[in-house]
Amino acid sequence: MNIPFFVSLDGPKGTGKTTLLEAVTATLRAHNKKVIRLCERKSDPYRRETMALVNELARNPSRDLEWAVCERFAESRSWISRNVLTQQPLDSIILIDRWYPSDAAFRHTISFAEILQLNRERDVRVPDVHVGVVTAPDISWARAAARSRGLGGTVIQKYAEHVACTEMFERAVADHGWVMCRNEGAIEDAVKQVVAEIYKVAG
Repeated sequence: MNIPFFVSLDGPKGTGKTTLLEAVTATLRAHNKKVIRLCERKSDPYRRETMALVNELARNPSRDLEWAVCERFAESRSWISRNVLTQQPLDSIILIDRWYPSDAAFRHTISFAEILQLNRERDVRVPDVHVGVVTAPDISWARAAARSRGLGGTVIQKYAEHVACTEMFERAVADHGWVMCRNEGAIEDAVKQVVAEIYKVAG
């Protein structure tokens, strides 16, 4: 590879994205691959301001506020694309925890087509592999509830909302041809699927 190979792992809360990302990283490094792990949240210099908008949206839902949130996330991803992704070693594989596909799960009134256009207009880096990590809603809800931080969701507070966001995300995965990774069984099975997909696309 003469440019960093970029892989995003996205999905609803509690589907095991971070655990899967860690396991995929370990497997690729065991194969002597240079892997860079990133997290959208930790790489975003505007996170505080954006989350203030997200909290306002949770209190006072409106299309205008949701559009403002989508714009802020797109601007942040544009900044990360220019200032973080371009600084990684050219022969590396970048794995990022969340990218614009995650908006397909969490936005209520803005269509994903509009979100996609927002990100394209801002030259947000398109992942070489989009991995949609999903489980049945009851599994991911139980996993999230068992974590020390709980669900940790500003947008999703109720089980019915979690079911709806899971269904929206699965439709987006199918519509856009992303890799559907059902992370309900042994983590080894999910790792094999994701690593195989990376090697297939990266050659």
